[in-house]
Amino acid sequence: MDMRKSTMLATFLLVLFITKAQVQVSNLTVEHLSSPLGLEERQPKFSWKLSDSKRNSMQAAYEIEVGENANLSGKLTWKSGKVTSDASINVIYKGSALQSDKRYFWRVRVWNNKGESSNWSAIQFWQMGLLSVTDWKAQWIEPALKEADRSICPQLRKVFKANKTILSATAYITAHGIYEAYINGKRVGDAYLTPGFTSYNKRLQYQAYDVTASLQKGENSIAVSLANGWYKGDLGWKTQQNTFGNKLGLLFQINITYADGRQETKCSDSTWKFSTGSIISSEIYHGETIDANKATIGWRLPKFNDASWSHVKVVNYPFNNLVATYNEPVRKQEVFSPIKLITTPKREKVIDFGQNLVGFETLKIKGNKGDTIRIYHAEILDKEGNFYTSNLRKAAALSTYVLASNDEEYFEPHFTFYGFRYIKIVGVRGEINLENIKAVALYSDMPKTGSFTTSNPLINQLQSNIEWGQKGNFLDIPTDCPQRDERLGWTGDAQVFARTAAYNRGVYNFFTKWMKDVAADQLPDGRVPHVVPNIFFKSPNESGSTGWADVSTILPWNMYMAYGDTGILENQYASMKAWVDYMKNKSVNHLWNKEKFHFGDWLFFRPDNDDKGRSALTDKSMIAQCFFAYSTQLLINAAEILGKTNDVKAYTHLLNDIKNAFTNEYMTPNGALVSNTQTAYVLALHFDMLPEHKRQQAAERLVDNIHQYNDHITTGFLGTPYICHVLSRFGHTPVAYTLLLQKTYPSWLYPVIMGATTIWERWDGQKPDSSFQSVGMNSFNHYAYGAIGDWMYRIAAGIQEGAAGYKHSIIEPHPGGNFTYMNADLQTRYGLLASHWKLEGNQLIVEVEIPVNTTATIHLPAKSADAITESGRPLTEVKEIKFSSAKKEGITLQVGSGKYTFATTGYWATKK
Repeated sequence: MDMRKSTMLATFLLVLFITKAQVQVSNLTVEHLSSPLGLEERQPKFSWKLSDSKRNSMQAAYEIEVGENANLSGKLTWKSGKVTSDASINVIYKGSALQSDKRYFWRVRVWNNKGESSNWSAIQFWQMGLLSVTDWKAQWIEPALKEADRSICPQLRKVFKANKTILSATAYITAHGIYEAYINGKRVGDAYLTPGFTSYNKRLQYQAYDVTASLQKGENSIAVSLANGWYKGDLGWKTQQNTFGNKLGLLFQINITYADGRQETKCSDSTWKFSTGSIISSEIYHGETIDANKATIGWRLPKFNDASWSHVKVVNYPFNNLVATYNEPVRKQEVFSPIKLITTPKREKVIDFGQNLVGFETLKIKGNKGDTIRIYHAEILDKEGNFYTSNLRKAAALSTYVLASNDEEYFEPHFTFYGFRYIKIVGVRGEINLENIKAVALYSDMPKTGSFTTSNPLINQLQSNIEWGQKGNFLDIPTDCPQRDERLGWTGDAQVFARTAAYNRGVYNFFTKWMKDVAADQLPDGRVPHVVPNIFFKSPNESGSTGWADVSTILPWNMYMAYGDTGILENQYASMKAWVDYMKNKSVNHLWNKEKFHFGDWLFFRPDNDDKGRSALTDKSMIAQCFFAYSTQLLINAAEILGKTNDVKAYTHLLNDIKNAFTNEYMTPNGALVSNTQTAYVLALHFDMLPEHKRQQAAERLVDNIHQYNDHITTGFLGTPYICHVLSRFGHTPVAYTLLLQKTYPSWLYPVIMGATTIWERWDGQKPDSSFQSVGMNSFNHYAYGAIGDWMYRIAAGIQEGAAGYKHSIIEPHPGGNFTYMNADLQTRYGLLASHWKLEGNQLIVEVEIPVNTTATIHLPAKSADAITESGRPLTEVKEIKFSSAKKEGITLQVGSGKYTFATTGYWATKK
């Protein structure tokens, strides 16, 4: 090789090394979203992730540029300059005032603590929404449907001409009901069930879409189908209708910019027309009927003749309830093929998809014109193996398809969803071709952030069940269940599961949106409804239950800790305070024990024949006092973060009074509680209700109670999330593992043993003899008991927040339960945080990854630092790691970013 080629190769390798080694910036987001459309935040928050192959890498400074040109040329809207800061999330825009409907481009570069700078990131964008009601030029329009046709889905259309070349176009759409829009025959976006479920009269979301590619010079057609959805369809077990209004409506606006710079707006107005088509009925609970014979061929295209269609009616509604959409939309997700075709004892044809999911079926079918195909949906088969739908109550959950020809046709629903593993098909001629039938999962498109796997297949299935329970019930709002005539945003279910949810998926925007409805629906006296959006707003007594209304304090704090964004605390602080003040105002001598109704520890263990008094009933007023204290503590925490010092002082004094009242009323001098139940001791200990010197003995009483039930859990919705946490906190992790691994009822693994693929509503939804619990309330997809996932990630695998948003992390694995390995990964807002442990002979090996721009405290179970190696080196020789013996049993390490492999020798040989 000649000298010239050698020099070129050396230069190339040097550049490659430098490029690979230097700090890099990626994953840019605005308001937790990647390149979002339709933001209304006038000072949005920027975030980014850093990567650096070297350990202990921290950001020392950043620089942001924002402009209106895609290449950031010309005058900038904001140039931050070099800012000395380690902030890489929630950096607030401080430039010129942002304008409605305008797109902005931005990039960032950083410097690390070693003096190295990154390249500029790739340029990203965001687009503002409509910031003022005056920006709306569209008019609300309604199709004139008869009440007899209340479930029919009208079709609305408009043709307009664009005489010039289009540079860009954004559509802003919302509806009274739910909508599906098309431009020139192309579907607008890939979201389902838009505009989503909110407290419509107070907060009606609109969506923004880039429709530039769908428009053309010349004639263009807009086509929109509407359905009742949550707005006016059947809701609740009392089958109420027209909850938010009795007319379907549409608001549609396209803002167009032409290549010559001229702008034009095309809007919904009196010139639009409507008719009906193939969707002759659609309801959330009852399913959808599509008669292909009534399809209006070509109605979504410009050339369609709509002379026979009727004109819509223009209606005046206020625009001040319109809000931008920040949460991720509901989208199609996994697609399942059938795993088998079953002929039941009743000779019915049933298809098993192998997974209880939420969504709908798709069907290719061939028959005769006029044939009617009916598809029923079920979660489970009964003990004889027959199709079982009694637990759906009044929900029909039925797809009906009427064929229009003798050729193969394709069907799928548009405006409904089902909770199902099995479908029963009626009306098919001949054999059923399984290749032509699929099940499509629908859920909010939250990014997957967590992964949890172990050496125990049953626990892995439990984790899968937890995840599928979350997927199926996080469908725009956190529902209790997805299949029966309910599917509502129960506040108690959401608050107990929120921390687990934040491990599995990125749920900040999902919960931020829903919590705004919690605040909007909160009663003037501070009570929070049982369900949000509140469909029972005419019944104020459907509110204020302990553990349910506390969603107003618990969930904002959990989201702040998981994501490090104070925005949710700022948004919800008034709501948090109003709920605590309600409890305070209803208390006598700081005891909140006069409330007429509480759900209590919902669905606690209760034997069918309780002649031995084994029901684990916990005094509801005692539970209420615990949550009174907990919500007050979280309000204090939020006040400290937000700098509300007067509130910190006032509510700290209140908290002391609440706890003193608790011990005086509910604890004996010897430390026993008036309710000798697991939930009583769990709540008292987890919320620090007891004097410190009484806590350990209370933990022993909890353990004794568990043993009295042969090492089974007896808690309901309110005690279950915390029981294993309390056991581990007070030195009883082996008992926590015993509960986790218990296989008989009541336990987490009992449903797994029974074949569950989601979390059940009841510990014994299906009994050991395969019979069922009460049909009145027996969901087989109900995520609340899946709250154990928080302990699995946080304690067993050992990933915890050391500071909000994981700016500092705590890694403290707790091996046990005869597991040989456990791996947990979490995509934090800074990057991947990982804790993997495994047992090999007499060694515990812990593999850890800490994201760039963060630090961590690691607790390892070892007798001394001499018993630990890191990547094969004695710990004492690894200079970048600081360690101490701060823990009673173990070594505490302080580390920066990077990957680490620790091995402790000898310790586990004596601890198994």
